Amino acid sequence: MTSGSEPASLVWLAFALVTVATWGLYGVFLHSGQLGMGDAALGRYKAFLLVGIAYFLTAVLAPLAILFLKGGASWSFPATGVVWSLLAGLVGAAGAFCVLLAFGAKGSPAVVMSIIFAGAPIVNAVVALAMHPPAGGLGALRWQFVAGILLAALGGCLVTLYKPPPSAASALQTTAATTPASPTGQGAGQVR
Repeated sequence: MTSGSEPASLVWLAFALVTVATWGLYGVFLHSGQLGMGDAALGRYKAFLLVGIAYFLTAVLAPLAILFLKGGASWSFPATGVVWSLLAGLVGAAGAFCVLLAFGAKGSPAVVMSIIFAGAPIVNAVVALAMHPPAGGLGALRWQFVAGILLAALGGCLVTLYKPPPSAASALQTTAATTPASPTGQGAGQVR
């Protein structure tokens, strides 16, 4: 509950669940885009270029439109906010690029993304606790919070150790997309 008898808003939860869905789709769609390029050597970089264009549309143009439409927005950007925001963008982009590199190194979307989504909350929790310690220090952490972190680590480990074998169709598609181009410039995944 918030102040008085007003119920706490769950709008944040709706946005969080949309993020779960979109980020859950991200790896599978990105891998499909990489394979769809039909370029074993450079397909992942072409896919990442298009991800950058999509980021530009959603992370540059959309906020600019909102700031203009809201009117009266301050165009002041304090240095602390600029540095942390750029750093967030850099680590996010580096992570997205590493997803593609993991796929290029024969990691399957199911395993790669499961490891990422099991590991990222652990990193987030540790760094957030270091940067913003809870009132009462680390001793004030509830056992359920610590258990959640341990279970996330266990989940990432189990996914890695017991990943399912690829289907025949999936193996064939990956082979076609990773077969180098022939001397005529046509790769196995390309059509003349």
